[in-house]
Amino acid sequence: MPKASKVTTGLLLGVSAYLIWGSFPLIITASTFANPFEVVVWRVVFGFGFAALLLTITRGWGEVIELVKNPGRLKWLLVAAFFIFINWETYVVAVATKNTIETSLGYFINPLITIVFAVVFLGERLRRNQWIALSLGLIAVLVLTFDYGRPPWIAFVLALSFAIYSLAKNKVGGKVKALQSFAIESALVMPIALIQLAVVAASTPIMLFSGVWEFSVLVAFGILTAVPLILFGAAASRIPLSSIGFIQYLTPTLQFLTAYFILQEPMPTVRWIGFALVWASLVVLSLDALGNKRQQTKR
Repeated sequence: MPKASKVTTGLLLGVSAYLIWGSFPLIITASTFANPFEVVVWRVVFGFGFAALLLTITRGWGEVIELVKNPGRLKWLLVAAFFIFINWETYVVAVATKNTIETSLGYFINPLITIVFAVVFLGERLRRNQWIALSLGLIAVLVLTFDYGRPPWIAFVLALSFAIYSLAKNKVGGKVKALQSFAIESALVMPIALIQLAVVAASTPIMLFSGVWEFSVLVAFGILTAVPLILFGAAASRIPLSSIGFIQYLTPTLQFLTAYFILQEPMPTVRWIGFALVWASLVVLSLDALGNKRQQTKR
């Protein structure tokens, strides 16, 4: 595939993934009949089931077996699996407890974390405007800490877990197909998910088989968990880590709009100031990325 076509395809796949992720607050809200920890379990189970079905149809199990036999790649998939499970757990519980705006903050600052990771782990150098963007982001975090009366831990956990997941996927992106990667990641966290289900079942009724609506929502959520992650994995193998950080703004924007206008979560004045600083940092970051791209095109 020509380089330009590869990048275009990667961008389209990435945008599609983030648009689907942006719709998740509504799906989680529709599943509040179940314990949020149970919801996470069915995300894993039915996500893996959907991936297994696709692998069977496409005859891709042979590649999965080969990947399992490769310790170098398997270790990065294990890292990816562990941190995406933490991300799922945190996100579902946060939305279920009406903290969707803070989850959007996590994904807003995630591009800043991604850039830091690109510097630390991939050896990329920051330009002046990128330093300005990171400084604005740090000030925003301090303002929001004052507003919440605590550090925004939900946002931090979401941002860091997904940044590490992105890094791990980038490490194996060009060598591992997205579907096979997701299937392995889901299988790796399946034991944790099943233990979690047993713990939930010991204290609350399991809602999967309580009705047609409940069953349909939980199965659909599992499938919709698989689809954007597969798209994201395909995008990560085609475009640079910095580009992934750029298109990532789509998801938190949709999450924030959903939380504010539909779920009607509160936004005090100080919180608006904190978010405004985050958005300003992202504007600076975006302008810098566009300017840098123009310079590279001229060269």
